[in-house]
Amino acid sequence: MYNLLSTQGRAKRARLTTAHGIIETPVFMNVATVAAIKGAVSADDLKAVGCQVALCNTYHLHLRPGEDVVRDLGGLGRFMAWDGPTLTDSGGFQVFSLGALRKIKEEGVYFSSHIDGSKIFMGPEESMNIQSALGATIAMAFDECAPHTADKGYIQDSTNRTTRWLTRSADRLTHLNAQPETINPRQLLFGINQGGVYEDMRIEHAKRIADMDLPGYAIGGLAVGETKCEMYRILDCVIPHLPIEKPTYLMGVGTPENILEAVARGIDFFDCVLPARNGRHGQVFTSQGKLNLNNACYQRDDAPIDAACTCPACTRFSRGYIRHLFKAKEMLAMRLCVLHNLYFYNQLMADIRHAIDTGNFEAFKSESLEKW
Repeated sequence: MYNLLSTQGRAKRARLTTAHGIIETPVFMNVATVAAIKGAVSADDLKAVGCQVALCNTYHLHLRPGEDVVRDLGGLGRFMAWDGPTLTDSGGFQVFSLGALRKIKEEGVYFSSHIDGSKIFMGPEESMNIQSALGATIAMAFDECAPHTADKGYIQDSTNRTTRWLTRSADRLTHLNAQPETINPRQLLFGINQGGVYEDMRIEHAKRIADMDLPGYAIGGLAVGETKCEMYRILDCVIPHLPIEKPTYLMGVGTPENILEAVARGIDFFDCVLPARNGRHGQVFTSQGKLNLNNACYQRDDAPIDAACTCPACTRFSRGYIRHLFKAKEMLAMRLCVLHNLYFYNQLMADIRHAIDTGNFEAFKSESLEKW
């Protein structure tokens, strides 16, 4: 159940009650692609940094260890010792990212495994079967994330196929949720809006999938090479055609600036590899902007990463020490920076929620962007 608690302009503050707990939105979902956060971060660490939702990937878990293994070990939650909500990407993004290793047909997508080259087929039914076996809280419909550079004719064909795949995904998950052996019979399905950077196509598709009355909706096919202005333009045209009383998820986004701009337009779910990936390379997000701890200027710096932060890294360690760990190639350097960045993102979302609750979101947004 999704309860809209307050709004400011198009910005939404809501609460989604799920089989695995309550999600306060706007929310950033921490990316745990193979049921782990890269950087030696455990499920207990996720709790410590304020994580609400862990996002895992259907395609990658299908390859290794296999959804049957995860199912037999109790589903994603027990498998990774995480007792909160989870969301599984459908494998649709791999239709985009593994372009050289796949072939798209009406029935689904034929892949060559990026691990060993073995042949894999995944269509809507297969994706739902895998996600049901994983026991995720939220399952994403199988779709195609088409390249933003594709011509309009291809994008139209792809979007129409995504609609047909959504119908098949919904039918299959309804069947699976009714089975007595299903790990999570209350699994929710989010449909995905596609249409490239074409406003007419995006709007038409949003209306079509909104008519299906799904538990939630995502906007896909953005943050894949188009400009920020193009992304914001598409959000401005699409979001008014998705139901305000349902959660809206902007897939794969993004920077703190992107998040503030998207919240202002009505988005309340986000995910991105950026905080963990950048942290592993020494780039950290702070209340005053980004820092690169590999820089020589931090060698003798005894200040924390961010004096305004109370994360496990900032409360105990200096910039100089963490820089030393990177130069010594110690894994602790990655761990501390990933923990800090995830804390920063989750604290940002908590601050956004408070700002909407108190009617101060626009001021908070302006002040944050100015500082960064």
